[in-house]
Amino acid sequence: MGWLLVFLATVSELIGVYGLNLYNKKRNLLTWIIYYGGILVSFAFLYFSFKYLSVSISYAVFIGFGTAGAVVMNMAFFDESKNFFRILSLLAIIVGVTGLKIVS
Repeated sequence: MGWLLVFLATVSELIGVYGLNLYNKKRNLLTWIIYYGGILVSFAFLYFSFKYLSVSISYAVFIGFGTAGAVVMNMAFFDESKNFFRILSLLAIIVGVTGLKIVS
């Protein structure tokens, strides 16, 4: 159950990051709701995951996959750079977070 909550927190964070990008381009109530709603819901899911998993592991996985997801989303939808070192760094984040999950 804890990992499901961390997954939902990460997905909600990505919705918030997407909303932030939209809000930066067009400020209106809908983009504000997507941005702040996604972020608030993500922290709620993360908070509830602490009942099942240690805070250090939950937070590290949440931040790692949230960061990696935001980078991939911005490369895919918002034409950010896709150079070799950026992708290599992204893989390092994923390997590190996966390693933390395996040893926990």
